[in-house]
Amino acid sequence: MNDRLKRWLHAAAIRAAKTAAQAAIGIIGASTAFGAVDWPLAASAAALAAIVSLLTSIAGIPEVDQGSSLPLLAKGGE
Repeated sequence: MNDRLKRWLHAAAIRAAKTAAQAAIGIIGASTAFGAVDWPLAASAAALAAIVSLLTSIAGIPEVDQGSSLPLLAKGGE
């Protein structure tokens, strides 16, 4: 695994974790307003948000090689 790919994985994981936390906070906040937190809903929303974040990151992450895409980084190009 090349160094660029490692940096991409690290940056993508951080973005996915932040996105999952934001989704969970939104669901928990809205659920609290209705009187009870639906924990399975919060967990599934956070998981889905993390997956979507990772899939979106395949197109490129600005923090890694000026936004190079994952396939390009895996080849070691650019």
